[in-house]
Amino acid sequence: MLIDDIVAETKKRIKDVKPRSFTIERRDIISRMRTKWEEEKISLIAEIKPASPSHGRIKDISQEDAVRIAKTLAEDAVALSVLTEPKFFGGSIETLTAVRNAVDIPVLRKDVIIDERQLQEVESDLILLIARLLGDELDYFVTKAQFYGFEPIVEVHSEEEIRSALNTSARIIGINNRDLDTLDIDLSVTEKLVPCIKEADPACFIISESGICSAEDARRMIEAGVDGILVGTAIMQDINKAKEIVNAFQVG
Repeated sequence: MLIDDIVAETKKRIKDVKPRSFTIERRDIISRMRTKWEEEKISLIAEIKPASPSHGRIKDISQEDAVRIAKTLAEDAVALSVLTEPKFFGGSIETLTAVRNAVDIPVLRKDVIIDERQLQEVESDLILLIARLLGDELDYFVTKAQFYGFEPIVEVHSEEEIRSALNTSARIIGINNRDLDTLDIDLSVTEKLVPCIKEADPACFIISESGICSAEDARRMIEAGVDGILVGTAIMQDINKAKEIVNAFQVG
């Protein structure tokens, strides 16, 4: 199974992680999302994504390209997501650092986080924690991430994972429309799971991830009740898509 291969590669990679000591001056994504709502715009986390297992190589992105793209996307997005997994997603720690130094909006580190040493590897404002991969350790990782200064986004794909996420102190839950086993995408996953989160914790912020390719998809996810969306592939294929998506409710 592909996700098992990614985890296996991550275990090899983290053997070389050298934990650092740092204090994160975190940029607040939640206040930025609230501002977007006041402007009647969609809160977009735009992802710098060179490759993925489902699409292969999406776009050849040097570090300089990533910085240039980040500065353009920062005009519309509430935050940027930067892949740091190298083998399957073509990401790097160095690219994340360069991007965060180049913009003043929050930056999400997107990787397979399975070891506490990764929380001391590089500074970012947000960090993705995948409920399925962390299992019973999810609460520990959320607490540790917050201790180091990160805002964790807990990724879920099922009601069981939602229950685990809500048993932590995370303020943001990301619903992944992609099944990590099959890589199939279904936007109705967000529509089915949003009510489960809102009923249990109306104060929780919800992000929809994966498979959002157009302004129409973005409107559908916002109408389902999410607070924001994360879009990678569609924006890497056409950077103008970011502005289209953010302004999706202002068209017509």
